[in-house]
This record gives sequence, C-alpha cells and structure tokens, in this order.
Amino acid sequence: MCLAVPGRVLGIEERDGTRMATVDFGGVVKEVCLEYLPDLKVGEYAIVHVGFALQRVDEESALRTLELFENLGLLQEEFGDPWEQAAQADAGPAGEVRR
Repeated sequence: MCLAVPGRVLGIEERDGTRMATVDFGGVVKEVCLEYLPDLKVGEYAIVHVGFALQRVDEESALRTLELFENLGLLQEEFGDPWEQAAQADAGPAGEVRR
C-alpha cells in the first residue's frame, strides 16, 4: 500500500536545482521533494505521497493522522524495512524460514 502521510519538515536544502526537505513522519525520517510546495518552511507539516510534499496541513490534523496510522500499523507497513518484512513473510509458525 502506498499512503499519503503527514510529516513535519526538519530541514530544507537545494540539491541540483531541486528544493528538498528532511521530513519526520512520527519518528521515521525521509527525504522529500518540495517542488509542489515551494514556500513550505521548516516546522510546517505537509501531506507527502511517493516522496513529494503535496499539501500543507495543520499540526493538529497531522498529529491526529499519524497517531491513527500508527495505531492501525500503517506506518510500519509504509516505512518498515522491506527486507525485514520479506523475512517475516517467509517465516514459518515457529520463526523457521520456509523453503
């Protein structure tokens, strides 16, 4: 599943002519393109989908959504380690790897 997730901008820099941000998604930090929201500032929240900040959102809405996603296990699904997820999917009932 690929969600649009709210995140808080921690820092902004320009890389090769593209405005990029370091964004915190409830403890998971990722790099995000700001080309669709060129006036977004450090400390503000935005909805991010596939690495692009798409819409500014207020802090209360962002935190509420992050809490809901966390409770539903969607943040782990969205941002978890794909190698760990694949290993868990291959593990048998006692943690044994299926072949």
